[in-house]
Amino acid sequence: MIDYFSIALTHGLILFACWRLLFRDDLDSESGVSGKAPRPWLRQQDDNADA
Repeated sequence: MIDYFSIALTHGLILFACWRLLFRDDLDSESGVSGKAPRPWLRQQDDNADA
């Protein structure tokens, strides 16, 4: 027997995720990402490269 609650729950969560993705503000931008994104986890490597 099919568990309709689990099917409805999983499909509902997928629809909710799609809904949230479709209405993001950054999806309306045509310019893309300008410049390099800051990567603080690489700060240590950048400091060692300068030395």
